[in-house]
Amino acid sequence: MKMTIGNPSRAVPLWCFCIMMVLSFIACNNPKEHTAPAIYARDSVAMMTSYGVNTLISDSGVMKYRIVTERWEVNENVNPKRWIFRRGLFLEQFDEKFHVEAYIQADTAYCFTEQNLWHLIGNVRVRTIDGLKYSSEELYWDQNRHELYSYKFSRLVTPEREMQGSYFRSDEQLRRYFITNSKGSFLKSDMFKEDTTTQKASTDTSAVVPPKRGMTMPHRKLN
Repeated sequence: MKMTIGNPSRAVPLWCFCIMMVLSFIACNNPKEHTAPAIYARDSVAMMTSYGVNTLISDSGVMKYRIVTERWEVNENVNPKRWIFRRGLFLEQFDEKFHVEAYIQADTAYCFTEQNLWHLIGNVRVRTIDGLKYSSEELYWDQNRHELYSYKFSRLVTPEREMQGSYFRSDEQLRRYFITNSKGSFLKSDMFKEDTTTQKASTDTSAVVPPKRGMTMPHRKLN
């Protein structure tokens, strides 16, 4: 015997009706959740993110720097607090009369605001008004000690000489610098006095062992 439900002209077999009821029951008891992706942890979210930045930064009430970057993140939640420049940084430094003294650029940069420490990474370039050019893949700038240093291969070019080495350290003006495991070319008078003509200048400093990362370095004041 065949049973039908509803209008005989549109008869539906009983077994089809039962299957439809079972499927409806299963669908109602297994709802699909629509959830958004999990957000990052609170301490990794920047409190401010700015795009297309071209701004001046003051130091002790005096305009000292110009920052140009595609993206600038200010994160006060992490420890230590920091500014993050993930898409490159171009920085100009001015003197008291607002004349450009130097510029710095890098692919990525971090500024630890409480320590006054900059960490520049990738295609780091520095140039001063004296014609000095510095390049490396990493550079630290300690504004408290007024020093620049790097544990990566560095290249320094001045109008008189060119030097390269695996460890670099200098004052902020790049006028007094120190390079270990270096090689390069320079005038003999740069290394020795005129009355020591019998001595030969040597660029081999392989006997000098550069400090390893993590070692405590004695602080030497750079005049």
